[in-house]
Amino acid sequence: MKPMLAALALTVATALPAFAFDPANMSDAEKEAFGTAIREYLMANPEVLVESINVLEARRVAQEVENDALLVVNNRDAIFEDGHSWVGGNPDGDITMVEFVDYKCGYCKKVNPEVEALIKSDGNIRFILKEFPILGQESDIAARFAVSVQQIAGPEAYKKAHDALMTLNGPVNLESLTKLAQEQGLDRRP
Repeated sequence: MKPMLAALALTVATALPAFAFDPANMSDAEKEAFGTAIREYLMANPEVLVESINVLEARRVAQEVENDALLVVNNRDAIFEDGHSWVGGNPDGDITMVEFVDYKCGYCKKVNPEVEALIKSDGNIRFILKEFPILGQESDIAARFAVSVQQIAGPEAYKKAHDALMTLNGPVNLESLTKLAQEQGLDRRP
C-alpha cells in the first residue's frame, strides 16, 4: 500500500505547480521575470516562431477548405442543378466540373484551352459553366450577352459565344459584342 501512496503523493506534488501557475495572480516582478524568460527563450530559439506561424497557417488553410466544402454542400442544387447554366461535356459523366467564368479574367482565358482539352480527352466529365462577372462593368456586360445568347439562341449558340468571348481581346462594349454577334450569325436585326 505504501508504494501506491507514494506514487499518488508524487503525482499530486508534480501536478500542483501546473495548477498553481496563474498569470493573472502574478506580481509585477513575477510578470516581468516571466516575460524576460519567454523573450530570452524566443531569442535563443527563433525557429519556434516560424514553426508556430506555420501551424497557424496550416490551421487557417484547413478551416478555409472546410468552409469551402460547406459552401458547396449548402449550395449544391444552385451549383449543379440550377436549370439555366450551360452544361456540356458528357451530361451523364461520373465527374461534374463547374467553372465560374469572367470574360475579363486573364487566368480564365489562359486555362480555357486546357479545360477544353481535358473535357474532350476524358469523355466522362459533365461540365457546367457559371457566369461570374466580378471584374467590373465589362465583365457584367459580357456575362449578360452570353446569358442572352443562351436564352434566345440556345445552348449551342451559347457555347460558340462563350468560346468567342474567351478569345476576345480588347474592350467589351456594344461595338465589340455587335461584331461578335454578327460573326456568330446571331444578329437578328432586320
